[in-house]
Amino acid sequence: MLTLTEVAPDLQRRLGRNSLRRRQPRRRRRSRRERPSLRACAAADASVLSKLDACTSSLTDASQDSCARKLIESFTQRAYRRTVASSEVDELFALYTAYRTPFELGIATVIETVLQSPDFLYRLEWGVKDAAQPDVLRPSGDEMATRLSYALWGTLPDDALRAAASSGALDGADGVRAQAQRLVDDARSHRVVRFFFDKLLPIEGLADVTRDATLYPSFSPTIGSYMHEETQHFLEAEIFDHDATWEALLTAPFTYVNAPLAKFYGMTGVMSDDTKTYQKVPLDASKRIGLLMQGGVLTGTIPTNTSNPVRRGGFVLNAMLCRHLSLPSDPAILAMVKLPQVDGKTARERFTQHSAQTVCRRCHQYLDPVGFALENFDAVGQYRDKDNGFTIDASGTLAGIGSFNNGVELARDLAASEETQACFAAHWLELVQGRLLDAQKDQCLSAQVSEAFKTSGYSVKQLLVELTQSDAFLYMPAVPQ
Repeated sequence: MLTLTEVAPDLQRRLGRNSLRRRQPRRRRRSRRERPSLRACAAADASVLSKLDACTSSLTDASQDSCARKLIESFTQRAYRRTVASSEVDELFALYTAYRTPFELGIATVIETVLQSPDFLYRLEWGVKDAAQPDVLRPSGDEMATRLSYALWGTLPDDALRAAASSGALDGADGVRAQAQRLVDDARSHRVVRFFFDKLLPIEGLADVTRDATLYPSFSPTIGSYMHEETQHFLEAEIFDHDATWEALLTAPFTYVNAPLAKFYGMTGVMSDDTKTYQKVPLDASKRIGLLMQGGVLTGTIPTNTSNPVRRGGFVLNAMLCRHLSLPSDPAILAMVKLPQVDGKTARERFTQHSAQTVCRRCHQYLDPVGFALENFDAVGQYRDKDNGFTIDASGTLAGIGSFNNGVELARDLAASEETQACFAAHWLELVQGRLLDAQKDQCLSAQVSEAFKTSGYSVKQLLVELTQSDAFLYMPAVPQ
């Protein structure tokens, strides 16, 4: 059976319209004769409707109305993600009756109406009283099913989750945990993890990255797209197949590449020439380890043809440590801190002069050491020993993390830091909560999730389950009536 998300767009395309997207205004209004006939379009929808409910494949004049009511009820329950009242079904059935010649037009009209309803477009939560927690409300069974499904699958609840809601299994934390574990173990959870890392890491636009072909003849947007898939394949395989910890992902002495990427990195041992096949290969752990030193992450942080320690340092501090340092945007400040042009020097020497200015020093004392540690990688993530003909000094010290001599040591120090682990949990918490965390108001919530993450041994997969056990997930504020 097709899912709602598969059927609805198909019906809308066949009807020649899309009720969920705003079209650009036409230059002129088409005459009635020019417009496609809704009734004519609907005639082509019988094959789609048959996948919504089997009753549509063997219709007779006598069975049309009973089939329509059955289809309306099942479709609306899935679209609204809750049990629908008989009065709601009656109302939609009346709409079907007004347009049921032919049958497909009546059903298509109902579906289009449902897809424009606030109950479909918004995740409405009213909550129910909880005797054990009189000061707060608890999401109803259907509301909790929706919370779980969108948090871990990014889509509508399936039949098993809705059945759990109806049975009362989602009224307590243990029942929520059991369903959360089932959802995480299902392959549909992979797309949420993929979405999360596309937003956390600077890899989403790699297929559009260009570099000077003279400086980087082996790099292309196609290589960029392979780098994106390298990172995502690495994360998916390690998280779901090997229950990787966040520490392990930051220090892994291997990656996953296809044949073109292996050639780009200078790796050997990749057997398949298929660009869609990504093979696990070892890294030279004295030069490169883990997620932060994958080509896509190193390339995605750099917008130009030369390396930029400030941007790389800013990414690590904000994405890995949640220190929330922001680069200046005021033109007057930017003019004051413009990087001096010093020929024949390494990036470290150029940026050290830059950060010597008083206005810059406050942030650059944190940004620069981290960025310098990654200077052994050029603007497309390839390893190098020298910059501009000078030997690279990748050493540094970062408050709260320690001292390091290169990117490998930095990655290991970050991986061992509880600050790094707490930051990672906080990013996931923001995704599930659908909002940025407040350092003061959400202090207890962050600590609760961070402690659960620690107790799990920092398992990324288990963190997804633990997120559903926080008070913020299990309850909601009681709004005064």
